[in-house]
Amino acid sequence: MSDSASIAALTLYPIKSCAGIALTEATVSTAGLSVGSIGDREWMVVNQRGEFVTQRQIPRMALIVPSINGESLMLNAPSQAPLLIPPRDFALSAATTSVTVWGHTCNAFDEGDAAAAWFCAVLNQRVRLVRFDPAHQRLVNRERTAGKDGGIRSLNRFSDGYPFLAISEGSLTDLSKRLLEAGREALPMNRFRPNIVLSGLLPYEEDHLARFSTALVDFVPVKPCPRCPIPSIDQATGERGPSPLDILQRYRERDEGIVFGQNVIVARGVGQRVTVGDALTLELNF
Repeated sequence: MSDSASIAALTLYPIKSCAGIALTEATVSTAGLSVGSIGDREWMVVNQRGEFVTQRQIPRMALIVPSINGESLMLNAPSQAPLLIPPRDFALSAATTSVTVWGHTCNAFDEGDAAAAWFCAVLNQRVRLVRFDPAHQRLVNRERTAGKDGGIRSLNRFSDGYPFLAISEGSLTDLSKRLLEAGREALPMNRFRPNIVLSGLLPYEEDHLARFSTALVDFVPVKPCPRCPIPSIDQATGERGPSPLDILQRYRERDEGIVFGQNVIVARGVGQRVTVGDALTLELNF
């Protein structure tokens, strides 16, 4: 086990399946990383039936690049003027748009016709942008987290199922070596869209962690992350390429599927900050 582990990178994904924002520090909440009032997967793109859409269906979503402008979210995309999503006072109105994400139905705030038109122009699809209603509680799977969460009720906004995803640099280095040996190109970490990148670990050591902790925050891995086809999409071009799943399948197939990275909850330190470079204490689960 490494005695020099640290946080190598932090990434916030304000809009589900769009580009992320590289951070030097972030606040930890029960529902993921946040910066001010902007949280991870706080927004989502939906079709005309209110169903979530991702890069699985529309790879060009990777080209929508958010940035934080005070308390507002600024969006950029090729051949489009920037779109500003202003802050919202949730107390002034009720969320009345019904949306679904992985079979879970909840109310959300529609960001309006101008935002919808912008997304339609970028994606060439009839879609709308919605924001998660903080009055709604979308709990993680308690069968996975009970007894591990320090009594904290872990939540999701529009994340797939857990508030954080962690991957070690060592795991990506190992995968890249295998890809190169197969005559393929190595892949950058952004293909796998983690919130927290860990350095100083052995390849796949994150699989065996009971927790990893800064001085103020305890993170607890609770479930390996099964991978979908999104890692085949070049996040810089929005184009599909060779999928790494066939290589991963040779040595990373589990009951959950072909896994890479760990889904994570927080068990101590809600409201505290984490910073790139923070030293980590590791606790193994055996």
